[in-house]
Amino acid sequence: MLFTVNTEVCTRCGLCVTECPTGLMVMTDDGPKAGKGGCVSCGHCVAVCPKKALDSDITPRLKQIDISGKAKFTPEQAELFLRSRRSIRSYQDKPVPTELIEKVLNVARMAPTATNTQGISYIVIRNKETLKRIADLVLEWMHLAGKTVPIMRLYSRVAQAEVDKGKPYILRDAPVLVIATGSKKDIHRTHDSGHSCLSYAELYAPSVGLGSCWAGFFEHAGEAEYAPLLELLQLPDDKIIAGAILMGYPKFNYRNIVERSPLEVTFDEE
Repeated sequence: MLFTVNTEVCTRCGLCVTECPTGLMVMTDDGPKAGKGGCVSCGHCVAVCPKKALDSDITPRLKQIDISGKAKFTPEQAELFLRSRRSIRSYQDKPVPTELIEKVLNVARMAPTATNTQGISYIVIRNKETLKRIADLVLEWMHLAGKTVPIMRLYSRVAQAEVDKGKPYILRDAPVLVIATGSKKDIHRTHDSGHSCLSYAELYAPSVGLGSCWAGFFEHAGEAEYAPLLELLQLPDDKIIAGAILMGYPKFNYRNIVERSPLEVTFDEE
């Protein structure tokens, strides 16, 4: 059964029907019923019910967290939290416990995805030799791509110059590389969903003492499906790389929030 209704407490307020994004639910004299449409497992119907009259097999109330009495960020606290995140490119030579990485990724899985498809899984690389090999393969791909893409030619030269100086330019000596993967069936939606999840990971990481940074060059090599890199990762044929971030304990602390370019926005007439 898709969902059940306690008709003794249901007031037929219609909130569950209004909030159903697919039009699956319809209101009757006996309360909400399943009509035409599909369920995307969003759980809105259960979460919005003011009388706790509705439950669902897909998103059961017992697995939902009641936040009705929880204090929320003030606008000022939320702004400070979001703006305090920084891209960390210098890491301590210190391993990150498995349980801490899982804690971050468990929050990442709550991010919005295209039509709530979710479907993002992760590969976590911590072996130093594997990380070194990945960095070498990404730089190798950059040189190959630079033969036809002018901007990549510039990037590859800069990267090579830094590597020749002994600097870990590609993966920044991060102790962890988190790779988001997803279905190859819909590449654009998979990339969007992967980035959404990793954005949640980036925002949450500082709260547990970790820093992160987008692994852009790695991601480009993955999007190009550079065969030696995919073989090293043993990525299944039906999966693609949907994004990647570096993660670890920051080597330095930042005292200030840096300003960004001024807001540019255009509004229509009311």
